[in-house]
Amino acid sequence: MSSGAVLNERAQHLLKVLVETYIGEGKPVGSQTLARAAAVDLSPATIRNVMADLEDMGLIYSPHASAGRIPTVKGYRLFIDTMLKVKPLNEAVIDQLKERLHRDLSPQSLIEAASDMLSGITKLAGVVTLPRQAQAALRQIEFLGLSENRVLAIMVMNQQEVQNRIIHLDRTYLDSELSQAANYLNEKFAGCDLAAVRRELLQELDAVRKDMNRMMRSAIELGEKAFATDEHAKDDFVVVGQINLMGYEQLSNVDKLRQLFNAFSAKRDILHLLDRCLCAQGVQIFIGQESGYQVLDECSVVSAPYSVQGDVIGVLGVIGPTRMQYDRVIPIVDITAKLLGAALNTHKRSLM
Repeated sequence: MSSGAVLNERAQHLLKVLVETYIGEGKPVGSQTLARAAAVDLSPATIRNVMADLEDMGLIYSPHASAGRIPTVKGYRLFIDTMLKVKPLNEAVIDQLKERLHRDLSPQSLIEAASDMLSGITKLAGVVTLPRQAQAALRQIEFLGLSENRVLAIMVMNQQEVQNRIIHLDRTYLDSELSQAANYLNEKFAGCDLAAVRRELLQELDAVRKDMNRMMRSAIELGEKAFATDEHAKDDFVVVGQINLMGYEQLSNVDKLRQLFNAFSAKRDILHLLDRCLCAQGVQIFIGQESGYQVLDECSVVSAPYSVQGDVIGVLGVIGPTRMQYDRVIPIVDITAKLLGAALNTHKRSLM
């Protein structure tokens, strides 16, 4: 992150200690508390000056009139990317995961066990998407404009299977745009597996969003929404431990909790977010507003894809407050993904 280049060693150390102290105690960190925790021989004035600089850079802020500071999303991101030291997992925890995720269980039981274990060990909400079934091949897609920024996507798979999906967009698309988008998607993806189409569209959105012209951007955005996981499906992921989130002060606002629980029930936003993790290598972290969904502004999502013989077939992770113990959560998510993939390997024929 660019801020790291202008932070001297002292400022980096104080930011690291401030984030760790806030995660551990859950209270805004004042200069005196920071001086004690950092164990540095600096005057209170010097520490206040460094904190003022960190605040000017958008890395910390004061939540109210007190002198204490807490990390911003930008501060958490810099901490995780450049300062975090992940703790090796206790062997007892690894053994516990291995015992619960043994190969004799059915795929559904393994998914439920993984979600339950993630929640139980981290005291957060554990989420595991169901293994992707073998996907149909796309033959043709067409778009029909509806009212209120809605578009009907008509998809023909394999020989004659037809799926209709209504997608909700941020603006009204002209008929000519819809036609051009369909032509582009048909030319590029006809005959391709839908899961592969979705992954490539997500990669293109992230990689070339700024450089592509309006037609290309429209086509890819329409395709990404059309091929996203069905928002009306009832069993696309298993979530355990939502009630754990009620114990965190950061999420104690009743309205915030209600919105978050509604998101778990509706599934659409969380599924779209997890879909973005299908292309990730290893653990991926969304902090607050980085998710792109307002309901998760006070949350972090730590996720990892799980694979069977090199094929990514799902994503698992935890959802909790931005003030979470990342050094402990990250390795738990990482090894759970690896163990789940290994356990599911014996069911490959029925999954793929």
